[in-house]
Amino acid sequence: MLQINDLTYRIGKRTLIERATMVLPDGAKAGLVGRNGTGKTTIFRLIVGDLAPEDGTITLSRGWRVGEVAQEAPSSEATLIETVVAADKERAALLAEAEHAEDPHRIAEIQLRLADIDAHSAEARAGAILSGLGFDAATQRGPCSALSGGWRMRVALAAVLFSEPDLLLLDEPTNYLDLEGTIWLISFLAKYRRSVLIISHDRDLLDRAVNSIVHLDQGKLVAYRGGYSEFERQRREKQALLLKAKKKQDEQRQHMQAFVDRFRAKATKARQAQSRLRALEKMEIVTALVDEEVSPFHFPDPAKPMAPPIIALDDAEVGYVPGRPVLRKLNLRVDTDDRIALLGSNGNGKSTLAKLLAGRMPATGGSMRRPGNLSVAYFAQHQLDELRPAWSAYDHVRQLMPGESEARVRARTGALGFPTGMMDTPAADLSGGEKARLLLGLTAFAGPHLLILDEPTNHLDIDRREALIEALNAFSGAIILISHDRHLIDAVVDRLWLVADGTVKPFDGDLDDYQRLVLDSRSESNGSAGKAEAKAAGKDRRREAAQRREEVAPLRKRIKEIEALMDKLQKEIQRLDLRLSDASLYERDASAAANLAKERAAAARGLATAEEDWLAASADYEQAMAE
Repeated sequence: MLQINDLTYRIGKRTLIERATMVLPDGAKAGLVGRNGTGKTTIFRLIVGDLAPEDGTITLSRGWRVGEVAQEAPSSEATLIETVVAADKERAALLAEAEHAEDPHRIAEIQLRLADIDAHSAEARAGAILSGLGFDAATQRGPCSALSGGWRMRVALAAVLFSEPDLLLLDEPTNYLDLEGTIWLISFLAKYRRSVLIISHDRDLLDRAVNSIVHLDQGKLVAYRGGYSEFERQRREKQALLLKAKKKQDEQRQHMQAFVDRFRAKATKARQAQSRLRALEKMEIVTALVDEEVSPFHFPDPAKPMAPPIIALDDAEVGYVPGRPVLRKLNLRVDTDDRIALLGSNGNGKSTLAKLLAGRMPATGGSMRRPGNLSVAYFAQHQLDELRPAWSAYDHVRQLMPGESEARVRARTGALGFPTGMMDTPAADLSGGEKARLLLGLTAFAGPHLLILDEPTNHLDIDRREALIEALNAFSGAIILISHDRHLIDAVVDRLWLVADGTVKPFDGDLDDYQRLVLDSRSESNGSAGKAEAKAAGKDRRREAAQRREEVAPLRKRIKEIEALMDKLQKEIQRLDLRLSDASLYERDASAAANLAKERAAAARGLATAEEDWLAASADYEQAMAE
């Protein structure tokens, strides 16, 4: 169990975390969410001991192992398999000791422990994880030094997953994964038997892989049961309730203050006025939940529409080396209003196809037809480095608007989402999300007919991703999208192209169909022996499943009972809030108002206890189902 109690941490004069409290029971999986810069990664650093809190405590269950992705990607000559297997420190130590142990009793203990941790299947398990993250068998046997930085980070992720820590800390794990790797990771985490705390802006991951959300807001940690969509619903309901309560309290305070101002100087009313003044001073202010405003994205529509198709490929080829095409037999067309997502593992040619469609690479065979006046905007993450560090957002826009007045340039800069206070900030001082916003705006500045986006969300938080979705859906031109964010693909595109086996073809099916295809193919890639073993174990699993359902029935009943209690307490709190919001109650019967306040406090304490019980019971249920 992870317990954080009254945690406070400051950076200079800024209070980042203030008296924050949370509990993560054994086996629970939680998503840690909050705006960029609120302190989510700082909490991870505090948990692992890299930072020391100013006040409060962080407590872990005795013997708990905490695992996180190594900050430095592995780059040695060791193979991927060797690197991942070495992450299990206990196994490595036991095997080393077994080579020199002479005491028969100790040898027996070592062999028993090795059997308990399934040490002899370590390479098979490591291979399955690496395969799930996109490494084929040949690459797994090759050195880490042969990989690029992004692929090395996948190896680091595979290593921490293989080590199976009691508390798994993942900070934006999908940023260096493709959609296929993300699909596999979500499936893996959903089945993980131990505790997980994930920082992520991937809404699909937070809906499918966790059972609670911890929201870091204004230095506090607030837990919500369910995935991100459920958290968002609960938060909106809480926001509406607090706004209503704040409005009623403001009216109540105005009424009481008016009485004080009117009768404070009159002897016959002075005592009553002083009584109301003391009540005003003691009244706890209801603070409404106010979301930070998110500037919208805006992609100008093309000035002159074109007749479809805007691009047509007939038996086309494209590649970097003459005679060795990366993609061949391309028979595709892009129409003026297409919304297309490119599917396929990294390395299959998605970016190559995007460059071909953008006109950044020529077709090396076949034919490619496109109008000469076709305007294409192409965005890729590596282009963030193309921003001039010393130039501000205003300077970048000014370059695209020569001869225009300063007022018009500043107005256009503001339209990109940079208010007056930010438009003169050098690009070097902007956050990753702000740089991405600027580059997206500059890329589509002239109103393109075709917008090609290669991983546009890596530096955007959830709310800004939603703003991007709204802008893309409002854009009237065509869109080609490469992304590991399934929620973005689901919300924007209506056609899927699969880039695989050296060509590109329309994918007949939706993303659920593609998810099944990915998981099935990566399971099969573990080899025929693994399939035979899985088939043999299938009968046992089905037999055990019936027994497991019977065993967990009391837990399932307990969860339903707690949920019913929570609903009852929530309704009771709402009822008491409604009564307490009646300004006249304090004048008619102050003691009754005090009793109602005590009842509300008791109900709130009961709700908090019930929520902790629900999290613990849910974790027990998931662990029992996973065993």
